[in-house]
Amino acid sequence: MTTAALRRRALVLLPLAAALGACSNPFSRPSPVKRTFLLEPALPPPGPRTQPGVVRVGSVRVAAPYRDRGFVFRTGELKVESDFYHEFFASPSSMVAESAARALASARVFERVVQGAVGAEAVDFVLEGFVVALYADARSAAAEAEVAVDWFLSRAAYPGGVVWTRGYRERAPIAGTAAEAVAGAMNEALGRVLAALARDLAVAEVSPR
Repeated sequence: MTTAALRRRALVLLPLAAALGACSNPFSRPSPVKRTFLLEPALPPPGPRTQPGVVRVGSVRVAAPYRDRGFVFRTGELKVESDFYHEFFASPSSMVAESAARALASARVFERVVQGAVGAEAVDFVLEGFVVALYADARSAAAEAEVAVDWFLSRAAYPGGVVWTRGYRERAPIAGTAAEAVAGAMNEALGRVLAALARDLAVAEVSPR
């Protein structure tokens, strides 16, 4: 049985169990409990070289279907479903941005990596991203998580401008039908995206001026 099928079965059984409980004890109405998970992939090792300068990890936007915290399952070519009971602990936007900052710092891609509100004079580059895909693909028996992110590196100094851009798409098998397996596969796929980002940025020919 696929992940999507098991999940739909659970969504059907939970209200039924709650209704039966309410009949046997009118004063007790148990509510389904939400479970939350982190996007916190493994960090890449130090890369081949360190770029001079300071990079600020800026905003990471997320495509509309994957913007909310609930796990998204793709069950058909044009059909997606959101899981109300299993979700990310925080918004995918903030967690992907934080994961990217940690990955770049771990790989020593730049002399310094910062996040948050920092004056333009204090940084040399700004890295921003757009999450194209973040879902569990349940269209076949061999379910997989897919993560795709486009990255844009810009100069912080006037007149700015994008100096480097690249997109990455990775898939990881979902080992089992539990929510932990879905979260684990998403973390694995995101980790591969960030490792590739760190590797390519380290050798990119970019200049802050």
